[in-house]
Amino acid sequence: MNDSTLRRWALWLQQLRWRTGEWLWKWEARCRGIELGPGVRFLGRPCLARAPGSRIVLGERVQLNSALRSNPLGCPRPATLRTLHAGAEIRMDARSGLSAAVLCAARSIVVGEDTIIGAEAMIMDTDFHVRAADGTWVVADPGHAEPIRIGRGVFIGARAIVLKGVTIGDGAVIGAGAVVTRDVPPGALAAGNPAIVRAAGASPQA
Repeated sequence: MNDSTLRRWALWLQQLRWRTGEWLWKWEARCRGIELGPGVRFLGRPCLARAPGSRIVLGERVQLNSALRSNPLGCPRPATLRTLHAGAEIRMDARSGLSAAVLCAARSIVVGEDTIIGAEAMIMDTDFHVRAADGTWVVADPGHAEPIRIGRGVFIGARAIVLKGVTIGDGAVIGAGAVVTRDVPPGALAAGNPAIVRAAGASPQA
């Protein structure tokens, strides 16, 4: 058997492993109550954790990248979507996608169509902990959460963080490593920590 034949067999086996794994991961997701639209892709096994009475909805052709080779920057951890309480919701609309990112909702996170979320970004609608009257830190209840809305065609750069209560308008670009604490208008570029709007008519190269 020559080298060319060996390479073809290796490629075929790799594709078979990916296809089989993806089928199993989708089956596992459905068993956990995750709602999957047609054409959803899992490249690597995601971490999908749905609290009882909550919803995680992945629309048509949504793609979650978790495998090391599924993104040029690598995926050092799985894509993670987690709801924390009954009534919470995470919804990713058609053709949106993410790589090794974390979405954590105590109330609601909605990602619009054709939005891309870069490697290791974090989006969370809760502070997780609040200071009690005696000065100690306690776990926050759902009443402290504020919904996040991300519009259509948004680009969120690698390792950006989007915090509770933020709305990002259609076509906006969030720079890599930005910490977004306030709303971003449609078509704007926001970057920095804390993120500020730096330009209109942004492009993903930022």
